[in-house]
Amino acid sequence: MKILFASAEVAPFSKAGGLADVVGSLPKELEKDAQIAIFTPLHGCIDKEKYNIKELENSEMWLTMGNSPQKFNLYMTKLPDTDINVFFIKNDWYFTPFKEVYPKYLDPRYEHERYISFSLAVMEYAKKLNFRADVIHANDWHTAMLPLYLHSNYRFDDFWKDTKCVFEIHNLAYQGVWFEDIIDYANMRKDIVYNEWGCEHYGRVNWMKGAINYSDRVVAVSPTYSREILTGEYGEGMDYTLRGAQYKLKGILNGIDYTVFNPKKDKNLVKNFDVKSIQNKEANKKAVCEYFGLKYNPNRPLIALISRLVGQKGLDLIRDMQYELQNLDADFVFLGSGDNDYENLFIWLSNNTANIRTYVGYKASLANLIYAGSDFFLMPSKFEPCGLSQLIAMRYGSLPIVRATGGLEDTITGYPLDNSNGFKFWNYNGWDMLNAIKCALWVYQDKYVFNAMRKSAMEADFSWKRSSEEYLNMYREITGKN
Repeated sequence: MKILFASAEVAPFSKAGGLADVVGSLPKELEKDAQIAIFTPLHGCIDKEKYNIKELENSEMWLTMGNSPQKFNLYMTKLPDTDINVFFIKNDWYFTPFKEVYPKYLDPRYEHERYISFSLAVMEYAKKLNFRADVIHANDWHTAMLPLYLHSNYRFDDFWKDTKCVFEIHNLAYQGVWFEDIIDYANMRKDIVYNEWGCEHYGRVNWMKGAINYSDRVVAVSPTYSREILTGEYGEGMDYTLRGAQYKLKGILNGIDYTVFNPKKDKNLVKNFDVKSIQNKEANKKAVCEYFGLKYNPNRPLIALISRLVGQKGLDLIRDMQYELQNLDADFVFLGSGDNDYENLFIWLSNNTANIRTYVGYKASLANLIYAGSDFFLMPSKFEPCGLSQLIAMRYGSLPIVRATGGLEDTITGYPLDNSNGFKFWNYNGWDMLNAIKCALWVYQDKYVFNAMRKSAMEADFSWKRSSEEYLNMYREITGKN
């Protein structure tokens, strides 16, 4: 079976969020049962030398978008520690000028043009490489055009006639909405796709709606999220469409790559450890405190937050409770970047409080050290499709404090249940978050219970092995192949 993954980001080459981790790790588990090819843009932030990314011979291709021709080139390397080919589509107008995966302040139409051109190039380069995929696995709105192209422009193309499509929703909040003239730019058959059972949504083009309607299966990244998005509260205006597509909607929990996130071998740590040498974790806590200018105290808990700084992540609750957090017998370290309002809030807190420190930006080595050094990991999300941070935190012995939504509900067993591996609160309310934090601080004083919970967290299995079987069964079901 041949599977083509298309994604705006792929770890370790480019990363802005959990999407990159999923597309960079799930194929590793599928490799033994399927032939995989991954397509992603060649962003300007990708280090070609570091990853030995080379241009393929005679790869230049011209495609006409709207009435403007665009030049593309194709580069390739292997996904680290695998035999999986990763293809990078280069375009000097849309991708190589930027040092970020998702640059800020781009014109929205230009953002649409970027991913339309990428999606069309994926279809054409796959043909040129003779990679006749049994399944195209598209991810989020950036590649939502692929099932539409498959249904319209390529529906009578002999090369693609047997190809099925899986569309994965990593975050329903970003749907790819623009005016209908963007279909002309895409050179897509408007008479086929622009209707209420296609991509038309309240008089606009909605790429995600089109992908939901035209894909053979729709995957949400956790079972709870797959149920939540059928409701008005979490459906982001797409709940009606999703309820109509329930027969093909499936929730499959994300995993993490335990060869990448492994405190026993992680070179970013001051001292490596595992569940049998948990005492070595303390050296990393001391290093984090020193890095952030906090006074190290082995009996004072350290609470971390590593996140995109956007409203989805529940940062309003931290703003609401900022004065209460300052008076807790605990230290806080925050790492992330995003909306200016939240960045400025965290910078202010860092500069004006004794127990809160912030690193605005993203630094993978520092993130891993924080996971390893923290006692608790805070995720007060307004909604969370799956969440990978809590899985990484548990792997590194940091107990999550989460709002029970989406994948956080599926992965965290809240204190005081048997085999609890974290703490939960349910209402989206700052006082409820504060009470969950206070409960965690109370448990921290009981080292027997605290260490038992930390052992449960570190021994929990959220590898890709189980989830990859669900993906394979789904591929087999829609293709009829083994």
